[in-house]
Amino acid sequence: MNFAKWSKRVNKKYRLIISVALLVGLIAICAAFFATADIDILQPQGTIANQQRDLLVIVTLLMLIVVIPVYILTFAIAWKYRASNTKAKYSPNLTGNRKAEAVWWGIPMVIIAILAIITWQTSHSLDPFKELSSEKQPIKIQVVALQWKWLFIYPEHDIATVNHVEFPEKTPINFVITSDAPMNSFWIPSLGGQVYAMAGMSTKLHLMADTAGTYKGSSANISGEGFSDMRFVARSSTSEGFEDWVQKTKQSNDKLSVDEYEKLLQKSRNNAVKYYSSVDNGLYDTIIMKYIAPAKTDQKAKVQDQNHTEGMSH
Repeated sequence: MNFAKWSKRVNKKYRLIISVALLVGLIAICAAFFATADIDILQPQGTIANQQRDLLVIVTLLMLIVVIPVYILTFAIAWKYRASNTKAKYSPNLTGNRKAEAVWWGIPMVIIAILAIITWQTSHSLDPFKELSSEKQPIKIQVVALQWKWLFIYPEHDIATVNHVEFPEKTPINFVITSDAPMNSFWIPSLGGQVYAMAGMSTKLHLMADTAGTYKGSSANISGEGFSDMRFVARSSTSEGFEDWVQKTKQSNDKLSVDEYEKLLQKSRNNAVKYYSSVDNGLYDTIIMKYIAPAKTDQKAKVQDQNHTEGMSH
């Protein structure tokens, strides 16, 4: 073997080693990033968020069973059958291989079947309308999406807040959600998935924080120019800390009357946290009915007009 051929083979080996080293290094960097980065959905702090994180990991690993071999084979085939490789076997009459087809059809079918079972189970177990079991009495918080801020009403405590929601740890929270603005999406990534807020509708979301802490809340649906500023603070405290916070909120000089709500309804951005010591009774239902009642009134008027017309014809 002359020096030129030997040098060419060495260069090929080095290129292969360098390529593998780069691939391993890239995987290591990605693993280190996800292990240390502050990604809320990968660092759950609640019962629902823990299950959703596990579901996300399981589904991703199942998909990688297909994705990784496909990428490896793509680069391997491209390298083996490159134009400069004259030793690659050319087989233009090869029409099929039953063993290969059984593999690339069989494995995805098995994965799809497993995903179908997982989807069926988690669609019920992680249903946002499903109440969480606990020895502690759940608290109810009514959520209203506005432009561009969040209003939280505590009907059982007769208080309300803007861009701040507080609740005791290890206690089920029954969020009841609507909107008095364009459709939006309520999301506390550390505690669970998002649920849409729509005008004239009341949706539900049941969450529970495992420990005391402060979490980021935001809108997960673009709703206008102030969407990026539509953030709020979600704080989980001890039972005693929550009761102290409620009493402190009741000392506020601001009261959420209908007139005050109409002012709050106006478009605004970068809204500061605000507390209300009392709330007009039935305000949440009033917000929903303002979109439903006109439709019922118009329908009733049409029926009356129709009856009047029929009476005239007789």
